[in-house]
Amino acid sequence: MARGPKKHLKRLHAPKHWMLDKLSGSFAPRPSCGPHKFRECLPLAIFLRNRLKYALTYDEVKKIVKQRLIKVDAKVRTDVTYPAGFMDVIAIEKTGENFRLLYDAKGRFTIHRITAEEASYKLCKVKKLQVGMKGIPYAVTHDARTIRYPDPLIKVNDTVKVDLKSGKITDFLKFDSGNQVMVVGGRNMGRIGVITHRERHAGSFDIVHVKDAQGNTFATRMMNVFVIGKGTKSYISLPRGKGIRLTVAEERDKRLQVKQTTL
Repeated sequence: MARGPKKHLKRLHAPKHWMLDKLSGSFAPRPSCGPHKFRECLPLAIFLRNRLKYALTYDEVKKIVKQRLIKVDAKVRTDVTYPAGFMDVIAIEKTGENFRLLYDAKGRFTIHRITAEEASYKLCKVKKLQVGMKGIPYAVTHDARTIRYPDPLIKVNDTVKVDLKSGKITDFLKFDSGNQVMVVGGRNMGRIGVITHRERHAGSFDIVHVKDAQGNTFATRMMNVFVIGKGTKSYISLPRGKGIRLTVAEERDKRLQVKQTTL
């Protein structure tokens, strides 16, 4: 019988979107317990070593992190396997770089560089609204923040803009038709579009229909949808590709076009 939490992770069982190769080791960094789910996060070790290539080995990542050089959401993190997740802002002050963890159109975490001004806030989806002790209302967000006294107009599934220094809500986006969203789960993960309508299914999952910038429509469960803008105006800068998923033929044509222009 297993006693206590698991401390290891075999490489083959690591989430596919980490994009680890099969042959360069038996194990993968197992994310620590934290604000994002085990299979929906990216440990700092993988971000620094496999994505940014700032370290060659896990040991080098440890040496970087223990110097207190890495901040996640404006807080220094010294845990090598800290689980950074969707919308988190990773700042490296020594190089003056800021990154926001977003999905590309294929549902993988992408390196998305942002300005220092944009790195001062993040968007959080409201998961729960409750009244606590002594009648104090509070909201719980997708990254496990508890924010007291939210605006009474904020409802579950809305998105709040949080200032990272103070932890206060500065603005909010309603979950309404016509607003821009990013899909954060399911087969359409990483796609960006505008909500066209929402199907309500009592006792089951509500389905949201989304239309992207090229006019393609797709549907997903409501819990997979994250509002990122009012109308077509996004509150964050979007990664390369703008969340538009191309077909295999369109990808091939794009590659051939690039090849011809470089020749």
